[in-house]
Amino acid sequence: MRVAAVQTVVPDHRYDQDQITQAVVQRTDADERLVRRFHTATQVTGRSLALPIDEYVKLGGFTGANDVYIETAVELASRAVRDALGQSGFAPQDVDHLIFCSSTGVATPSLDARVAQRVGLREDITRVPMFGLGCAAGAAGLSRLYDHLRGWPERVAVLVCVELCSLTVQREDTSVANLVASGLFGDGSAAVVAVGDQRDNGSHRGPRVVATRSRLYPDTQRLMGWDVGDHGFRVVLAADLVDHVEATLAGDVGSFLGDHGLSVDEVDSWVCHPGGPKVIEIIQQELGLEPDALDITWNSLRTMGNLSSVSVLNVLQETIAHRRPPDGEPGLLMALGPGFSAELVLLRW
Repeated sequence: MRVAAVQTVVPDHRYDQDQITQAVVQRTDADERLVRRFHTATQVTGRSLALPIDEYVKLGGFTGANDVYIETAVELASRAVRDALGQSGFAPQDVDHLIFCSSTGVATPSLDARVAQRVGLREDITRVPMFGLGCAAGAAGLSRLYDHLRGWPERVAVLVCVELCSLTVQREDTSVANLVASGLFGDGSAAVVAVGDQRDNGSHRGPRVVATRSRLYPDTQRLMGWDVGDHGFRVVLAADLVDHVEATLAGDVGSFLGDHGLSVDEVDSWVCHPGGPKVIEIIQQELGLEPDALDITWNSLRTMGNLSSVSVLNVLQETIAHRRPPDGEPGLLMALGPGFSAELVLLRW
């Protein structure tokens, strides 16, 4: 499978981190010093939000937030798909398969049906909506594109992820997890256009996906996720999540690369999801990466926040545009998410 194009789209409402911090302080009972400490620790400098910041107090609970999610998610996802198709040189009618990933709202029909019709995809498009994979979904979605295009190498397939994390922040929840989330996560969408080997004419600069691996860890369901109820989505972020990453990631990455005749030292291109400063630092430390190996990941975190499933695709887009390795070089794309799980994607540039 060849990545033909990647495009990230964010809402028009962008705010400096300090503006968001001040809004959180004003609209919760949380201690201001605590909020500022957590928000500063994320190293995020600004984020784009689904709504103007003053309109969040008008949402009126989960129903109002989910209505905004549906409307905004369809708009952003449609823009991302159109832009990615435009970059790839393919028309909407060329697309055979659509995968849609999101974990920050719910809808039936699933939003991929609405996006397909708004973009003008064919009526016989095959669709796979994926919910609940959280931050891992961008990498998992690429893996499922790869599975499809191995079986149908003459086809064109599209992955679109959209996350509106700001709509899930609980105003009444002063837990550490919710305060950290209010300072870390942002909103956006990204789309990937990919082609099977028989459709690859060599004109695209994106990498080939050559192998994937999923890792699901037992007894880790409470490390990350949502508690879902009348309140909507309440974030679960365990304090020992980083400890789990430290204990498992290097071994899993080494095993995956070793199965394909590679070692960590032979991989110069690292496309990593920006989960947060501590997670990025652990990845760098445990894999023994060069100081600048994750610069694009750090920049994505600082300028956009953690966009959940969207973030790793944004890092991939920026890697293609600004740090593309020479042809033939191996690379690794990775993301971690609820389950607790890891998704690894071996690239060849």
